[in-house]
Amino acid sequence: MKFVRFKIDKVEKKGILEKNRIRRIAGNFFTDYTALDEYYDLSEIQFLPPVKPSKIICVGRNYREHAMELNNPIPKRPLIFLKPPSAVIANENIIKLPDISNRVEYEGELAIVVGKKCSRIKPIDAVHYIFGYTCFNDITARDIQLDEKNFTTAKSFDTFAPIGPCIEDNITSEEDFNIKTLVNGKLKQDGNTRDMIFGIPLLMSFISSIMTLYPGDVIATGTPKGVGVLKKGDVVEVFIDKIGTLKNYVD
Repeated sequence: MKFVRFKIDKVEKKGILEKNRIRRIAGNFFTDYTALDEYYDLSEIQFLPPVKPSKIICVGRNYREHAMELNNPIPKRPLIFLKPPSAVIANENIIKLPDISNRVEYEGELAIVVGKKCSRIKPIDAVHYIFGYTCFNDITARDIQLDEKNFTTAKSFDTFAPIGPCIEDNITSEEDFNIKTLVNGKLKQDGNTRDMIFGIPLLMSFISSIMTLYPGDVIATGTPKGVGVLKKGDVVEVFIDKIGTLKNYVD
């Protein structure tokens, strides 16, 4: 099922996306919920980020060809960094270009949504702690990243973590995901998760060996090759098989 958070008449609600309408649910995605006989057309609602993560863990250089296009070495173990929850925006929200950067880039990614508290889990057990998957755009001020030789400033601006529009729970970690990023309708990235250096079970195990993960935490699994610049007025879309399309505007 495709789980969403949304707003209608300034009231926040949760639901399940069913084709072109949303069925409201009561309760918690991660524990217990009840589907109600209450439906909304997509034209009536405003999408919210599908979760409120306590933290967003991103994996850098997890596709060989992406590492190569930026002239970076292939990591020997997962290279992780954090984005602040304050950077999160929803489907159809606006990405704000910061004044201090002249080169802001898109990075379309598959993101894991954690479903259960976990620490120090084995890769074989990872599937039991994954609630589902969603689309993610790891917006990056590339000029700042290259100048500072780290990730924090370049990745942390408000609006630099678009996520959504939904969480799909009917997928296993062994499936291949096609990931496409389009800018103004033109295909820019076209990759598949089978090309990741470190797979989903290993990432869950590695990250949980460092920090405890909680329901709603997000792990962005890395971007394929083809990253590029965003400019004011652009429309950027991240499409992933079986999940949907995350669409954002640039200002």
